[in-house]
Amino acid sequence: MPKRQFISRNVAIILVYGRPPLVFAGMLCAIAVMLTQHPMIYIMGVMCLFISMSFDLVDGWFAARFHPHSKLSHLADRIMDKLVYSIIFPVVALGMMWQFHLTGGYGDKQQFLHVIFVLILCVSVLVRDNFAHFMRNFALRKGESEELTEINRLRTVVAAPVVALLYAHAFYVPEGPPSSIYFWISWLGNIPLRVLFFIEIVFLIINFGSVAMYCRKYGSYCLDDLCLGDEILRRRILSFFPNALTVMNAMMGILAIFFAYQGRIEEAYLILIGAAMFDKMDGAVARKLGLTEPPTNFTKSRYISFGGILDDISDAVSFCIAPAAIFYIIFSHAENVAPLNLPYGWIAILYVVTGVGRLVYFTIDRAPIPGFFKGIPTPAAALWVAAPLIMLQEAIIKSPDQVKFWGLVCFSLMIAASVLMNVYPIRYLHIGRFMGRHPWFLRFTALLLLLAFTPYFGHAALFYLSLYVISPLLTWRISPEVAEKESQNKPITSH
Repeated sequence: MPKRQFISRNVAIILVYGRPPLVFAGMLCAIAVMLTQHPMIYIMGVMCLFISMSFDLVDGWFAARFHPHSKLSHLADRIMDKLVYSIIFPVVALGMMWQFHLTGGYGDKQQFLHVIFVLILCVSVLVRDNFAHFMRNFALRKGESEELTEINRLRTVVAAPVVALLYAHAFYVPEGPPSSIYFWISWLGNIPLRVLFFIEIVFLIINFGSVAMYCRKYGSYCLDDLCLGDEILRRRILSFFPNALTVMNAMMGILAIFFAYQGRIEEAYLILIGAAMFDKMDGAVARKLGLTEPPTNFTKSRYISFGGILDDISDAVSFCIAPAAIFYIIFSHAENVAPLNLPYGWIAILYVVTGVGRLVYFTIDRAPIPGFFKGIPTPAAALWVAAPLIMLQEAIIKSPDQVKFWGLVCFSLMIAASVLMNVYPIRYLHIGRFMGRHPWFLRFTALLLLLAFTPYFGHAALFYLSLYVISPLLTWRISPEVAEKESQNKPITSH
């Protein structure tokens, strides 16, 4: 064997099989930190996790490139992932609880909520891994060929950095040695909770997307054995996945209200964005699974699905009640700074009523326009009216002289959105499908989310949503056959 090939194979073995010892060492360091609170042990644990993260990002490619048995290398990579996640995610959940106890944050509801959310995130990662393992093995027994390329590599790439970041935050020990390494690690340990929430929500969405991809690829094998040709039972099983995403949409709306009550308006807005993402995903998954059309023994005119009702309820919570509640909470605080003498309570009720009315019309409408909404959709309206509330909250805290200006802006947008949601002759383009046809627009939108870490996030969101509000001036020329396409490769169908 040539020396170069021998070295390459040994490096591949180290990268693939070296992660579990590193993660196990990180677990021991975490236990030692909880017992001694020694900064050097904390630094050692974080370094072990970051080295393991580096291995995880390159081990699959390196093993497939230099290992003689590519199937075995991918299988080993998956087994190592399973072993690593089984160790480190419970450790991170425990570390968050220890940090919460150490800092004495019992009166901080936001910190307590973050601990609970991390626990849910860790459980979801482990459930997702076991579910993926079951689906893959079941499909292999049915004759499906082995997938050598990771079909959801994005989740694997994101998981290692996220868990290393959470580890650095959970076991952070202040007052460490004056070294550059500890300086950078302590910066990770002091990341604001709103940034952590944003990262964790994105990671949770990626995990749900990974589950959906496995169901799409391997789910038919399981359903063939379970349903035995029963179409109704098949649809009931499949409907669990979009319904789970719909429930997450409603939970995001409730969470946004909770954050607004705590005065964290920017975090509440980010959570509303997460609700909109779940709303887009549940519809896309339902269409991919063929659940948007009624069964063969039902006529479309009398078919009402549980998923449709649940979707309307979730949209009402996240995009009607939540923005109105946030609006009312902020205005009640603004009165203490600069009385606005505006009937904001009645306007909040008006927004809820008109939003629910728009959802009812969307459900009973028997002549929809493919690829378009009649009237501005409730997710866009919710994000539009909630954006200036960020500036109003900042004005209440820092610039009382600007409270009246932003108060009038928020008040006016609530009335305008209430009207536009129910002006049905105005056609609004389906923004999610437009992103699918134009990846450049999706990347541009993702870049705007980076402004969440700057003071100009609210202004950018308001400008972006205002462009969508006036977009019918240009998009009305797009034909429905083009507007309903979800990707560039989907053929155009006639209606």
